[in-house]
Amino acid sequence: MALRCIHRLSPMISASLLIVRRPSLRTNTGNMASFLCPCRQCGVQQTVLTRPLATKKSKAKSKGIAQSKVNINASLVEDIIDLEELKREMQEVVENLKQDLNKNLSIRSSPGALDHITVITKDGKFPLNQLGQISMKSPQLLIVNMANFPESTDAALKALRESKMNLNPEADGTVIRVPVPKVTREHRENLAKLAKQLTNKGKDALRRVRSNAVAEVKKSKSTVSEDVIRLIEKQIQQMTDDTVAEMDTHLETKMKELLGSD
Repeated sequence: MALRCIHRLSPMISASLLIVRRPSLRTNTGNMASFLCPCRQCGVQQTVLTRPLATKKSKAKSKGIAQSKVNINASLVEDIIDLEELKREMQEVVENLKQDLNKNLSIRSSPGALDHITVITKDGKFPLNQLGQISMKSPQLLIVNMANFPESTDAALKALRESKMNLNPEADGTVIRVPVPKVTREHRENLAKLAKQLTNKGKDALRRVRSNAVAEVKKSKSTVSEDVIRLIEKQIQQMTDDTVAEMDTHLETKMKELLGSD
């Protein structure tokens, strides 16, 4: 009888021994386990990441957790890429966009509202404010004096009419009178579209800065590990994403200004 009981218990004992002997992959440092590289010549201890089974609670908690950001010390990778210079180039793109939005897209009439208009002459393309003196005679009338370049008066007149600013200029000799149009809803919407176009143009410039930076990093592939290359590329992408978010903020502010009440 006793022998039969022991015989029945043996599978259970064996199973319990297997459970006891099974090494746990969890350590005090979290879901990480250390093991020795199977290559005897290497002898380097490596670390393996393990992921526990996800539960409904853990999934719900993880939804509100943002991914960790990369923060590389610029001085440590200066031989590969100048991150400080890259930051300045990206910020320059933002500043150019801010200048375009604030100077060229305003529902308030001012001489600077015509500065961005490009005049095509036989000698090339020039900003209107380089060819003529722009002044405000009244809140409803802007004056462009083309006395310094009288031969470009017709070209300036054409540029004003084709500026998509709903302008109807009239020339009197070398003086161009530009009545300021009433701020209609249609005019506001046209300015808002132009704001989006300028922002997209800025993002294109930002993408070129990013592409040049990534290309510069890839030149060091022969001397730097792939992990380092990927880390720097992640840093560059992170900087790009932050810059895009800043540009979107400026666009949102300008859109609220332009599409306000009539």
